[in-house]
Amino acid sequence: MPWGDFSADPRDPAAAALRASDRDREVVLGLLAEAYADGRLNREEYDERADVAGRARTLGELPPIVADLVPQTAPRADSLARASAQELRERALRAYEASRREAFSGLVTVTAVLSVIWFVTGGGFYWPVFVILFGGANLLRVLLHKQDLVEKERRRLERRQRKSLEPPAGA
Repeated sequence: MPWGDFSADPRDPAAAALRASDRDREVVLGLLAEAYADGRLNREEYDERADVAGRARTLGELPPIVADLVPQTAPRADSLARASAQELRERALRAYEASRREAFSGLVTVTAVLSVIWFVTGGGFYWPVFVILFGGANLLRVLLHKQDLVEKERRRLERRQRKSLEPPAGA
Protein backbone atom coordinates (compact mmCIF):
# COMPACT_ATOMS: atom_id res chain seq x y z
CA MET A 1 0.00 0.00 0.00
CA PRO A 2 1.33 3.44 -0.85
CA TRP A 3 0.13 5.26 2.27
CA GLY A 4 3.42 4.88 4.10
CA ASP A 5 5.24 6.61 1.24
CA PHE A 6 3.59 9.97 1.94
CA SER A 7 5.03 12.52 4.38
CA ALA A 8 1.90 11.84 6.48
CA ASP A 9 -1.04 9.53 5.80
CA PRO A 10 -3.34 11.65 3.58
CA ARG A 11 -6.37 9.58 4.68
CA ASP A 12 -5.89 10.72 8.28
CA PRO A 13 -8.21 13.67 8.96
CA ALA A 14 -5.53 15.26 11.12
CA ALA A 15 -3.09 15.26 8.19
CA ALA A 16 -5.53 16.06 5.38
CA ALA A 17 -5.11 19.84 5.73
CA LEU A 18 -1.30 19.69 5.63
CA ARG A 19 0.40 21.02 2.54
CA ALA A 20 1.39 18.31 0.06
CA SER A 21 5.06 18.12 -0.86
CA ASP A 22 6.50 17.40 -4.29
CA ARG A 23 7.36 13.94 -2.97
CA ASP A 24 3.70 13.37 -2.00
CA ARG A 25 2.56 14.35 -5.48
CA GLU A 26 5.25 12.06 -6.97
CA VAL A 27 3.79 9.11 -5.03
CA VAL A 28 0.41 9.73 -6.67
CA LEU A 29 2.00 10.20 -10.09
CA GLY A 30 3.83 6.89 -9.62
CA LEU A 31 0.56 5.13 -8.81
CA LEU A 32 -1.07 6.67 -11.86
CA ALA A 33 1.82 5.65 -14.11
CA GLU A 34 1.63 2.09 -12.77
CA ALA A 35 -2.13 1.98 -13.37
CA TYR A 36 -1.65 3.34 -16.91
CA ALA A 37 1.05 0.75 -17.62
CA ASP A 38 -1.27 -2.00 -16.30
CA GLY A 39 -4.08 -0.79 -18.58
CA ARG A 40 -6.31 0.28 -15.69
CA LEU A 41 -6.29 3.89 -16.96
CA ASN A 42 -6.39 5.12 -20.53
CA ARG A 43 -4.20 8.03 -21.65
CA GLU A 44 -6.93 10.63 -21.20
CA GLU A 45 -7.70 9.48 -17.62
CA TYR A 46 -4.01 9.41 -16.79
CA ASP A 47 -3.44 12.95 -18.12
CA GLU A 48 -6.51 14.27 -16.31
CA ARG A 49 -5.55 12.75 -12.96
CA ALA A 50 -1.88 13.68 -13.31
CA ASP A 51 -2.93 17.29 -13.87
CA VAL A 52 -5.10 17.23 -10.73
CA ALA A 53 -2.24 15.66 -8.74
CA GLY A 54 0.18 18.30 -9.95
CA ARG A 55 -2.14 21.07 -8.74
CA ALA A 56 -2.95 19.44 -5.37
CA ARG A 57 -2.12 21.72 -2.46
CA THR A 58 -3.03 19.56 0.52
CA LEU A 59 -2.59 15.90 1.39
CA GLY A 60 -6.36 15.49 1.61
CA GLU A 61 -6.71 16.21 -2.10
CA LEU A 62 -4.55 13.24 -3.07
CA PRO A 63 -6.51 10.10 -2.02
CA PRO A 64 -9.53 10.81 -4.28
CA ILE A 65 -7.22 10.87 -7.30
CA VAL A 66 -6.29 7.21 -6.74
CA ALA A 67 -9.47 6.11 -4.92
CA ASP A 68 -10.33 3.46 -7.51
CA LEU A 69 -6.73 2.27 -7.91
CA VAL A 70 -5.65 1.40 -4.36
CA PRO A 71 -7.55 0.32 -1.25
CA GLN A 72 -8.77 3.32 0.73
CA THR A 73 -9.16 1.60 4.09
CA ALA A 74 -9.11 4.05 6.93
CA PRO A 75 -5.91 4.25 8.91
CA ARG A 76 -6.19 1.75 11.72
CA ALA A 77 -5.12 2.40 15.25
CA ASP A 78 -1.54 1.42 15.90
CA SER A 79 -1.60 -2.25 16.90
CA LEU A 80 1.44 -1.55 19.06
CA ALA A 81 -0.78 0.43 21.43
CA ARG A 82 -2.89 -2.67 22.07
CA ALA A 83 -0.03 -5.18 22.24
CA SER A 84 0.40 -7.21 25.40
CA ALA A 85 3.76 -7.74 27.11
CA GLN A 86 3.95 -11.21 25.51
CA GLU A 87 3.25 -9.75 22.05
CA LEU A 88 5.99 -7.16 22.55
CA ARG A 89 8.42 -9.92 23.50
CA GLU A 90 7.41 -11.92 20.40
CA ARG A 91 7.95 -8.86 18.20
CA ALA A 92 11.35 -8.30 19.79
CA LEU A 93 12.25 -11.94 19.17
CA ARG A 94 11.19 -11.65 15.51
CA ALA A 95 13.36 -8.52 15.19
CA TYR A 96 16.32 -10.46 16.62
CA GLU A 97 15.71 -13.31 14.17
CA ALA A 98 15.66 -10.81 11.31
CA SER A 99 18.97 -9.34 12.57
CA ARG A 100 20.46 -12.82 12.74
CA ARG A 101 19.33 -13.64 9.19
CA GLU A 102 20.68 -10.31 7.96
CA ALA A 103 24.07 -10.88 9.62
CA PHE A 104 24.31 -14.41 8.20
CA SER A 105 23.20 -13.49 4.68
CA GLY A 106 25.54 -10.49 4.72
CA LEU A 107 28.47 -12.73 5.64
CA VAL A 108 27.61 -15.27 2.95
CA THR A 109 27.13 -12.58 0.29
CA VAL A 110 30.36 -10.75 1.12
CA THR A 111 32.27 -14.04 1.23
CA ALA A 112 30.92 -15.12 -2.16
CA VAL A 113 31.52 -11.78 -3.88
CA LEU A 114 35.02 -11.29 -2.51
CA SER A 115 35.97 -14.90 -3.22
CA VAL A 116 34.89 -14.51 -6.85
CA ILE A 117 36.90 -11.27 -7.13
CA TRP A 118 39.90 -12.96 -5.53
CA PHE A 119 39.62 -15.91 -7.91
CA VAL A 120 39.13 -13.75 -11.03
CA THR A 121 42.12 -11.58 -10.15
CA GLY A 122 44.43 -14.58 -10.03
CA GLY A 123 44.17 -15.98 -6.52
CA GLY A 124 47.34 -15.77 -4.49
CA PHE A 125 47.11 -14.59 -0.91
CA TYR A 126 43.47 -14.87 0.23
CA TRP A 127 43.03 -11.20 1.16
CA PRO A 128 39.18 -11.41 1.49
CA VAL A 129 39.72 -13.10 4.84
CA PHE A 130 40.17 -9.69 6.50
CA VAL A 131 36.77 -8.41 5.39
CA ILE A 132 35.13 -11.77 6.04
CA LEU A 133 36.44 -11.73 9.61
CA PHE A 134 34.54 -8.49 10.27
CA GLY A 135 31.32 -10.01 8.92
CA GLY A 136 31.94 -13.12 11.00
CA ALA A 137 32.54 -10.99 14.09
CA ASN A 138 29.21 -9.24 13.52
CA LEU A 139 27.40 -12.58 13.16
CA LEU A 140 29.11 -13.85 16.30
CA ARG A 141 28.07 -10.70 18.19
CA VAL A 142 24.45 -11.20 17.15
CA LEU A 143 24.51 -14.88 18.11
CA LEU A 144 26.20 -14.35 21.47
CA HIS A 145 24.10 -11.39 22.58
CA LYS A 146 20.66 -12.75 21.73
CA GLN A 147 19.11 -11.98 25.12
CA ASP A 148 20.58 -8.47 25.23
CA LEU A 149 19.40 -7.66 21.71
CA VAL A 150 15.90 -9.05 22.35
CA GLU A 151 15.65 -7.11 25.62
CA LYS A 152 16.87 -3.89 23.99
CA GLU A 153 14.25 -4.22 21.23
CA ARG A 154 11.52 -5.04 23.78
CA ARG A 155 12.36 -1.86 25.73
CA ARG A 156 12.32 0.16 22.49
CA LEU A 157 8.88 -1.25 21.63
CA GLU A 158 7.60 -0.48 25.13
CA ARG A 159 8.77 3.14 24.78
CA ARG A 160 6.99 3.41 21.42
CA GLN A 161 3.90 1.85 22.97
CA ARG A 162 3.88 4.34 25.86
CA LYS A 163 4.37 7.21 23.43
CA SER A 164 1.50 6.03 21.23
CA LEU A 165 -0.81 5.95 24.24
CA GLU A 166 -0.01 9.52 25.30
CA PRO A 167 -2.62 12.10 24.39
CA PRO A 168 -1.64 14.33 21.47
CA ALA A 169 0.15 17.54 22.36
CA GLY A 170 -2.28 20.38 22.98
CA ALA A 171 -5.19 18.06 23.78
